[in-house]
Amino acid sequence: MEQLEFIIDLSVSGERLDKAVSLLCENISRSSAQTLIEDGNILVNNKVANKKTSLKEGDCVTINLPEPKELDVTPENIPLDIVYEDEHLLVVNKPKGMVVHPAAGNYNGTLVNALLYHCGDSLSGINGVIRPGIVHRIDKDTSGLLIVAKTDVAHKGLAEQIKEHSFKREYRTVVVGNIKDDRGTIDAPIGRHPKDRKKQAVTDKNSRNAITHYEVIERFNGFTFLRVILETGRTHQIRVHMSYRGNPVAGDTVYGNAKKTYGLEGQCLHAAVIGFVHPITNEYLEFESDLPDYFTDFLKRIS
Repeated sequence: MEQLEFIIDLSVSGERLDKAVSLLCENISRSSAQTLIEDGNILVNNKVANKKTSLKEGDCVTINLPEPKELDVTPENIPLDIVYEDEHLLVVNKPKGMVVHPAAGNYNGTLVNALLYHCGDSLSGINGVIRPGIVHRIDKDTSGLLIVAKTDVAHKGLAEQIKEHSFKREYRTVVVGNIKDDRGTIDAPIGRHPKDRKKQAVTDKNSRNAITHYEVIERFNGFTFLRVILETGRTHQIRVHMSYRGNPVAGDTVYGNAKKTYGLEGQCLHAAVIGFVHPITNEYLEFESDLPDYFTDFLKRIS
């Protein structure tokens, strides 16, 4: 059972418990919060509460999340662009538009469905049936390299490298606006958006440190082509940080202008390089993915 704990701040002070939980946790809807409260899985200051409990600044909310009921994920014969594979792990080049693992509204056609067909039972079981082998994720509309663990030992070794920030992840992106500095660093904590639980934001409340390094590759009229290196790996980190800087990723209608797609279907963001120490052989491996067609076509249009 997973346990989450929050100290209530002014952003949710005065809210009902069920609403506050849905605001604090993007994966918990208000109705789900009500069910958790009814089952005694949400406590306020270590005491059982009800959904109408009004929260005060400084209150401690503890959420006990029961083990999820696993779905029967079906293997699907979906072609995979595998750039490396051995008996312990594989590196796959995910296309834009593919969801990594099944979730509400996307139970088929995901990377996991494809992996189950390709690997059979040879996938790490650490993340359960829904996310077998998935060590880290990239967004549906972000293309590029993703590492998958076949064994639990490999999974633990890779996860530790991510935790220690020794896992190399380098992206290519086009952002809106002209960045004058040739390179820079964005060091700003990221947490849940105070008003939209489906989004992330730069905030000092219930957040974690987040560091993004960027370097200009080329400047165009109204756009900048960047190399971006993640020092940390928070949800939507590049998209949030570039928007915070005032240069949202082109095509990002969530953190940028919702009405301006620039002819793109989702953000222009590609996971181009991945590097790590093989958890079994201790050999350093690094792979690079060429820019996909949607990315190069956009560069041609703006150049």
